[in-house]
Amino acid sequence: MSETIFGKILSGAIPCHKVYEDERVFAFLDINPLSAGHTLIVPKEPARTLDALSDESAAALGRALPRICRAVIEVTGVKEYNVLENNGAGAHQAVDHVHFHIIPKPSPGEGLGVGWPARALDHKAGAELAAKLRATLG
Repeated sequence: MSETIFGKILSGAIPCHKVYEDERVFAFLDINPLSAGHTLIVPKEPARTLDALSDESAAALGRALPRICRAVIEVTGVKEYNVLENNGAGAHQAVDHVHFHIIPKPSPGEGLGVGWPARALDHKAGAELAAKLRATLG
């Protein structure tokens, strides 16, 4: 995992514009931003996907994300933004280290563009799926 660009940033081998750091979380500006203020938040724990992350690191990310969002809003003046986290190449993950993007949306032409091919949920299939998920979660 330290072989990823984020591992190299965490080790100090690659410089970055640091925004925030605590014992479990590191945040820095994206070097290819979709808009001004585009910030990446990574756990210091090496994990490829969110489901592989420890509860402690996940909780630390959960505490840091709103705080960093508030800072991005205050500094950029942009109140609308996306928080994005992808898991696996098929889901558009480009770096194999858990990371969240905070992407300000200052105008329709800037920031993240999202297609959302929604479809209706079949009631019976939804009930069965929800029951399986509840059983798995205990």
